[in-house]
Amino acid sequence: MNYIGSKFSLINFIRETIDAVLKINNETRSPNEMVFADLFAGTGIVSGSFKKDGYSIIANDIQYYSYIISKHMIENNGNLDKQRCQTLIEQLNNLEDKEGFIYKNYSYGGTAGQEYRRMYFSDYNAKKCDAIRDTLDEWLANKKISQEEFYFLLGSLIDSIDKCANTALVYGAYLKTLKQKAQNKMVLTPLPIMPGRVKCSVYNEDACHLINNISGDILYLDPPYNDRQYCSNYHILETIARNDAPKIHGKTGLRNYESQKSLFCSKSRVYAACENLIRDAKFKYIFLSYNNEGIMHEEEIESIMTKFGKYFVYDKDYQRFKSDRDENRKHKAKRTQEYIHCLIKD
Repeated sequence: MNYIGSKFSLINFIRETIDAVLKINNETRSPNEMVFADLFAGTGIVSGSFKKDGYSIIANDIQYYSYIISKHMIENNGNLDKQRCQTLIEQLNNLEDKEGFIYKNYSYGGTAGQEYRRMYFSDYNAKKCDAIRDTLDEWLANKKISQEEFYFLLGSLIDSIDKCANTALVYGAYLKTLKQKAQNKMVLTPLPIMPGRVKCSVYNEDACHLINNISGDILYLDPPYNDRQYCSNYHILETIARNDAPKIHGKTGLRNYESQKSLFCSKSRVYAACENLIRDAKFKYIFLSYNNEGIMHEEEIESIMTKFGKYFVYDKDYQRFKSDRDENRKHKAKRTQEYIHCLIKD
């Protein structure tokens, strides 16, 4: 997926930073003796990388579509029958189209005669998405597939339909004409099945609440950096994941997302939220990713972390996420500075 804030290009920097801090503290335990938590997991890039190393993983995200992807990528330890999974994928790809909720509300043909002619997907891809999504619920209810297979197949649908979206990377707006990728017919493509040797757990909760009920060794935090809420930027993926036909409104067909708003997107509340999260964390090592354009300043993060133990900071210059320039936002620089704020907690 093309995902705002994805750490795909920064994963080596993250890994090197965590390794450096563990060495500073003379940490001798091996990964298979430690618990790594990722409480703003997104598409699971970071937690998946540390799962490969043998860590026991706790992954979490308040967005349900992210939860679905991580339930497969992090919890499914390669115990799915690959041949059966491929058969299921083929059956879903061969379904007849269906004029369901996504077609009726987020394609040009489905919104004919309505106030807004939304063009998030081609008519074909919207109908194909509806057919697959409804079938997954039917299969699960009829016990044709297991819960683990459901996560695998639904995660694959979310990833596949996103590749055909007629957007400038996020779902805050749709393009007026179908771009080339959106004209391609969606083919349900399976997510990889990631082997693992230890038990992993995935949650769909507010990180500020979950922190009180978990413990471990390494806590990695990658919260939103600015006032753009993920729940509005990816609202259609949320609806596809939940398949709940919500009431929608406005030009973009937004669902209600009040319960998913992040305190980290609020300039007046982010400092207290960050301080409380770090204070309540029952983890020895805490790592917070943030950049130089976030609504919290580097000095504010330092002031929080130094209250609770030994503080370090590492930084890396990297290329800005493209959509900022495309959407004519206030930041014009082509590159930005990524920081990892590190705490060895007392």
